[in-house]
Amino acid sequence: MIRKLFGSSRASGLVAGIAFAAINVLASLSAQAAAPMAHNPAPAFYRIMVGEFEITALSDGTVDLPMNKLLNQNQKKTDQALAHAFEQSPLETSVNTYLVNTGSKLILIDTGAGNLFGPTLGKLIANLKASGYQPEQVDEIYLTHMHPDHVGGLMTNGAIAFPNALLRADRHESEFWLSQSNMDQAAPDNKGFFQGAIASVNPYVKTGKYSPFDGNTELAPGVISILSQGHTVGHTSYLIQSKGQKLLLIGDLIHVAAVQFDTPSVTIAFDSDQKQAAAERLQVFSSIAKDGILVGAAHLPFPGLGHVGANGKGFRWIPVNYTQIR
Repeated sequence: MIRKLFGSSRASGLVAGIAFAAINVLASLSAQAAAPMAHNPAPAFYRIMVGEFEITALSDGTVDLPMNKLLNQNQKKTDQALAHAFEQSPLETSVNTYLVNTGSKLILIDTGAGNLFGPTLGKLIANLKASGYQPEQVDEIYLTHMHPDHVGGLMTNGAIAFPNALLRADRHESEFWLSQSNMDQAAPDNKGFFQGAIASVNPYVKTGKYSPFDGNTELAPGVISILSQGHTVGHTSYLIQSKGQKLLLIGDLIHVAAVQFDTPSVTIAFDSDQKQAAAERLQVFSSIAKDGILVGAAHLPFPGLGHVGANGKGFRWIPVNYTQIR
């Protein structure tokens, strides 16, 4: 065959020699050790523009949660819904925060868990720095609510993590979660929620850096608080708007995409008022599906940004298309 192709025994010998050398090279390459695995994940931040506002989604990490036990429906139904989405319980659940640069203020929405939820969380400060900002640059912090995975990042090693920031939340939240009498009356399993809020928020209160608001309020030009009770007594969403574009940061209105978009009536054990939480989710999702508003959610897979579309009696989640700011 080689003679037919190349016309001489000399040519065939040359080809055979080249082939033998190539085999030796490949053998030597395969014998070399592979590069060591990096293991460390990339910094978790994602940036988009809403009008003239720069929005940076910042991950505090993820935590595995037994959603088939936490969601208030038959465990088998939850397992089936998760399997349909190629997921399972315990579900690796994102904890997302959002940094809003309006051009005149740098505003952080929620602060993650800090050290209150174990070693897989508490990555906010590292990701904030990786995104190009420093904690000292944050002007104001707005809390969706005072559960530990939203307030824990306020403190670092016993010190205020954001020394120049004014902390703000709906007054219903601080009146409830910072109350010693409420904590004393709480069930043993719920006392940790109060302890986390008190340890994280009170240092800001004591230094005059906490200013509560009441219900729907314009907190800064283009940033409006919207009371969305049910998950907690003062749970708040934040509407960000600039140049006709809008982003609604909905906090904990949803936890499990694979279940609660299809069946928004399903609540979670963390909801303080189950009926109101389900009603609030249905109302908000119906509104944003109709208006096409961009959404950011604290516990949807990072960066937690996308749109909600109508889907029969339920809804569907359309994650944002990847974008690179130019």
